[in-house]
Amino acid sequence: MMIQMNQLDFSYRRKKVFSGLDLTLSEGHVYGLLGKNGAGKSTLLKLMCGLLFPGKGRIDVMGHLPSARKPSFLSDLFFIPEEIYLPELKMSEYAKLLRPFYPDFDNWLLELCMEEFEVSANEKMNRMSYGQRKKALICLGLASNARLLLMDEPTNGLDIPSKSSFRRLIATAATPSRCMVISTHQVRDLDNLIDALVVVDGGKILVNATTDRITEKLVFKNLREDEPALFAEESIRGRWGVVLNEQREDSKLDMELFFNAVLQHPEKVRDIFEVMD
Repeated sequence: MMIQMNQLDFSYRRKKVFSGLDLTLSEGHVYGLLGKNGAGKSTLLKLMCGLLFPGKGRIDVMGHLPSARKPSFLSDLFFIPEEIYLPELKMSEYAKLLRPFYPDFDNWLLELCMEEFEVSANEKMNRMSYGQRKKALICLGLASNARLLLMDEPTNGLDIPSKSSFRRLIATAATPSRCMVISTHQVRDLDNLIDALVVVDGGKILVNATTDRITEKLVFKNLREDEPALFAEESIRGRWGVVLNEQREDSKLDMELFFNAVLQHPEKVRDIFEVMD
């Protein structure tokens, strides 16, 4: 397993964020980490990379205790936070500084990402716009070839063409030995990109399942006016919702509908996917 958390507790002073949290993540997946604002998505990522320490419980990341922050652990980890502070260096200079810390750094992939994102090698990074700084850090994260890539709201600040480029580059850089975790509230940005979903709410993991498993258990479709559903909403396509897949129908995962269904019926959905913990 890439990441294993057992009975993990974490609090900010008097505010409890997680209580008895269990989570297992494996290599070879691109995970979408979903949750309401304040649910603890960013906190969870920072616990994984050793920037925060649990109050109780056990966390193992790639065979390491993250809080020890050993060089062998850090050389296989790249974290892209939501808030970015970059030095007064050119992109080419910053990449040169980072390369020695990542043994498998891929110069070809860096050039590919920079070309796709239209990131200049000669512009001072601290003078870039927020969107360009975000793209520059994504380029470096993908090129690092770190086995674990953690991204907190990576598509914030990206325009529509850049979001399409982001999806293409993630697909290019994903490998069977790599694990990517993308925290976002912009679920449409992850369409056709992620292959597993983790939903966190109320200090617990409500769902940890592959997209194939979700569409095996649930079906997303147009509904009759009186048809019961875990969650449904009116749209220009009519009444659209998610129901139990009792007829083994094929459908495309709608992450927004699924997320709303989880929040509306957390216990019912947890029962459906309990074997995927």
